[in-house]
Amino acid sequence: MDAMGPYVAVVDDEAPVRTALGRLLRLADYEVGAFASGEEFIAALAVRRPDCAVLDVNMPGLTGMDVQARLKAANIHLPVVFITASDDPAFEQLARESGSALLRKPFSNDVLLQAVVRALGKQPGG
Repeated sequence: MDAMGPYVAVVDDEAPVRTALGRLLRLADYEVGAFASGEEFIAALAVRRPDCAVLDVNMPGLTGMDVQARLKAANIHLPVVFITASDDPAFEQLARESGSALLRKPFSNDVLLQAVVRALGKQPGG
């Protein structure tokens, strides 16, 4: 099996968003897991933990913030990039307090890739 890049989970309830982000990340040499809900993602952690998660803030059931709270409660340290279409400033504060990036939709491909690189602790271009 060829060595793959880091494994990034994309968690978003909108299928077109999951598809587009997954395609972008795969083109950037990341391995991608796509999940339609926070619950589906949490269940998948028993099988494999990603190196980073891109979490939609607003989803039915477990929100992105709920997922991060569950990760923290389970002592799972996972870098997160939050994405949202909301303009609610409270989300920025929550993301900042957790040390996570928050990207507002629509965002450019480059902005997302840079946020994932930072979340993974890599230097740009490396």
